[in-house]
Amino acid sequence: MTDDRPGRVPANTLFILKAVGLAGGLAALAGLLSAQTRVWPGLLVAALWLVGVGLGGLMFVAIQYVSGAEWSVAFRRVPEAMTSTLLAGALLLLAVLVGHPALYPWMGKLAPDPEGTLWFRHWWLAQPFFLIRSVIYLTTWLAFAVAIVRRSRRQDRTGEVALTRENAGLSAAGLVACGITLWLASCDWVQSLEPEWYSTIFGVYHFSGIMTGGLAVIVLCTVWLHRQGILRAAPTEQHLLDLGRLLFAFCTFWMYIWFSQYMLIWYANIPEETVYFVRRLNDGWGAVFLANMLLNWAIPFLVLLPQRCKQSWRILSAVAGVVLLGRFVDLYQMVYPPVVAGPPGIGGWEIAIWLGALAIAALAILVTIGSAAIHPVKDPSFAKSLQYQQ
Repeated sequence: MTDDRPGRVPANTLFILKAVGLAGGLAALAGLLSAQTRVWPGLLVAALWLVGVGLGGLMFVAIQYVSGAEWSVAFRRVPEAMTSTLLAGALLLLAVLVGHPALYPWMGKLAPDPEGTLWFRHWWLAQPFFLIRSVIYLTTWLAFAVAIVRRSRRQDRTGEVALTRENAGLSAAGLVACGITLWLASCDWVQSLEPEWYSTIFGVYHFSGIMTGGLAVIVLCTVWLHRQGILRAAPTEQHLLDLGRLLFAFCTFWMYIWFSQYMLIWYANIPEETVYFVRRLNDGWGAVFLANMLLNWAIPFLVLLPQRCKQSWRILSAVAGVVLLGRFVDLYQMVYPPVVAGPPGIGGWEIAIWLGALAIAALAILVTIGSAAIHPVKDPSFAKSLQYQQ
């Protein structure tokens, strides 16, 4: 049960994922010829989701190292493997930013500033600098992910305890760097879709969504791999309990940040701020607005209140699936209202692209799982992780 063999994923599973991913890619290419107004925003949502999955896995691993947590070591290969989606998301995101900059209404259209009072805005929202910053953000995250995962795998071969200490130091630096760059990236890639609107809490809001979505993917992948007999030593009921607690906590944190942003804007009632929510409460968007809160907080909060529900792999997996759907809804209502005129609508183009993104993420994670020892048995905390009790 505790051997260090690579995880062997069934070939038919990989084939199905490749087929779905290819179908999603072909659908995107076909849509670019006939439905660009819906395909480009759909690709942006897919790219942001893929990057978010990778970041969620990276930050989970980094937090475990920095805090000295031992309970998660047994299934650490899952969040490590999730970082492999960063590259696919980065390539897709850069393709969208370069291929269709018109998604951002300020591209080449900033109003003249004869008095020179908006110099920073003109300097910051300039296409070359915008793309350079995007490359810096993505490169920073990829560099930290590669460095941390590489040391973890080297420990499989050498058993050096010092590598755990090195990863703890790298993780501390990585969390600071990711915190700053994620805040800036959230403003660049999402908030600037509506350049007339601003919110100082938006970066934290986006971070909370990435963590809830990342935890949902960790739960789904860990449970599936265990049920398939691939991840042999975990999760136990205690592991599930703590994963459930984390998912419960971050969903509540997401709602706290959501409400903090909404309440202050509603109370101040300043037109430059209320425009964000006015768009999302009118013209048929109210249902999506409500669904966002239900999927990302209300349902997970109510279902996961009892401890037994957190320890049930069936219930916890179902809630994780709801949160995963909620993550797409959250990104959809962030991206589409300012870009696509009219009421909400999800058609075949969006469904094909997002299913393709799901398949690509699952394929990247499973292929990475199969390329290394399924359990980090030479980590000094591995045995304690197996015997973890409250």
